[in-house]
Amino acid sequence: MKCKICGNRAVIKLRAHNISLCEEHLIEFIERRVERTIKEFRLINKDEKILVPVSGGKDSLNTLFILNALGYMVEGLHINLGIGKYSEESQKKTENFASRYNLKIHILQVKEILGYSTPEAAKKLRRPACSVCGLVKRYLFNKFAYENNFQVVATGHNLDDEAATLLSNILNWQEGYIIRQNIKMDSTHPKLVKKVKPLALISERESAAYALIRGFDYIREECPFAQGATSIQIKNSLNMLEEESPGTKLRFYKGFLKQNIIKREEKEIKLKECKICGYPTTRDICTFCTMRERLGSKID
Repeated sequence: MKCKICGNRAVIKLRAHNISLCEEHLIEFIERRVERTIKEFRLINKDEKILVPVSGGKDSLNTLFILNALGYMVEGLHINLGIGKYSEESQKKTENFASRYNLKIHILQVKEILGYSTPEAAKKLRRPACSVCGLVKRYLFNKFAYENNFQVVATGHNLDDEAATLLSNILNWQEGYIIRQNIKMDSTHPKLVKKVKPLALISERESAAYALIRGFDYIREECPFAQGATSIQIKNSLNMLEEESPGTKLRFYKGFLKQNIIKREEKEIKLKECKICGYPTTRDICTFCTMRERLGSKID
């Protein structure tokens, strides 16, 4: 198998694009696709300060590295969720990555903020760990970005993530989620920072190959609480479709982005500021502060 560009030995065949590439041209291919995605959907500008949530996994490390390589002003934020050895290893790999490539990474400890680790908080609240984790991360990413003058939060969601989320929402006809899902979510409140997904058109396989060729040391284990998640089942189903018809995921997701699948007048959601923390919410007290009150955490 030869590289379609240079004729040297190819290391991967991308059936969705009908192309085989060597290491050098795979790196070039991925970085150019990210750059084209940014320009096509007008995600970010070179004068914006960008915060990248970094878990220690391939996608978030790729996002931080590629945006930096493309000349954007980026810094990373890692949140230690307190999930035993998994979180310890994730933080270690994140810090080593930042040191190796001279990138700035900020570290937050959930236990210092809530008084509990994510699993401890979930147990006390009698809520699924993933639910608590998602709430904590969304709130802290936005809060940190706003308070440290970042104009954008760039997450590492890849094509498989986005296609699986979209399919799940369609299967369950979660209209509100479908309407809000996008590659770019502009700010709708002064204290809500714009969110973008630069890797949304890069498949999980492509992202893994990029990280492997670049020599990134990333955490390969799934979060212990992810086992049995519905999203994994949806991804497996999409993988079977992709195997039979290469490019299915890309066509599905890009078609969604470029067409108005749901055409209806959406009532504007009126946001107000939480009486405790001052961040946007639809209620008097936001869900994060409500959670802290239930945990008996000290609220600043």
